[in-house]
Amino acid sequence: MKQLVLLFILNLALFLNAQSHLEYDGWLNIELYHALDLHEPHKFTPRGNVTITSLNTGAVSVSQEALSPQDRHQLRQLAEENRLYRLEAHVVAEDGSRAKLLTSSKACALVKSQLTDALWVSLDHSGSVVGITQSVNNGNTGDCRDLTNRDTDVLDEFNTDVYVKAMENAPIPDTASFIQKMERDREARERGETKDNRGFFAKYWMYIVPVVILVLISGATNPDAGGQR
Repeated sequence: MKQLVLLFILNLALFLNAQSHLEYDGWLNIELYHALDLHEPHKFTPRGNVTITSLNTGAVSVSQEALSPQDRHQLRQLAEENRLYRLEAHVVAEDGSRAKLLTSSKACALVKSQLTDALWVSLDHSGSVVGITQSVNNGNTGDCRDLTNRDTDVLDEFNTDVYVKAMENAPIPDTASFIQKMERDREARERGETKDNRGFFAKYWMYIVPVVILVLISGATNPDAGGQR
């Protein structure tokens, strides 16, 4: 029975490993929208479009809108107020299915980086998008409360890198060798060849420990027993 269970685990591991590769090479289209209005945080306007032409190779095509003077002013307000820059991604798959995902970053960091950011697109085993994360490569954002028109007038268009990340293969346990070892141990026990080389306490600790505990408890409950005659 144990052998059947172990063989089932081995087959399951092999199956899961096979599923860790994308079964086909498809494409995705991602429509990007961002919220720039400090006073209307739920209002999203178009930012651009990302097309992943190959899920396996991660080949992408990026097209993004240029910022208007009003966009630059609103982004400056977000940065000065130390607010989040929020990005909404509408994912359209090859089969026509749609999904909406949200991500965000510090508006100050985005301004300081001059609109240079990265989008990380995470895929599951079937090639479906399970997450989109925006990151800004600017660890030291500084103080954005003293931004000037000169700082924000150069913010013209986003410079975005897109990275496609599929689930990695899980390691396969060496179940076959484990089963062989169990078989050898079982045969050795049947022939009486297995010897227990453990020490006395290691062999019989389950008998010794309860006796010691009972003695300690007995001594604690009768502290004056030793003085009585």
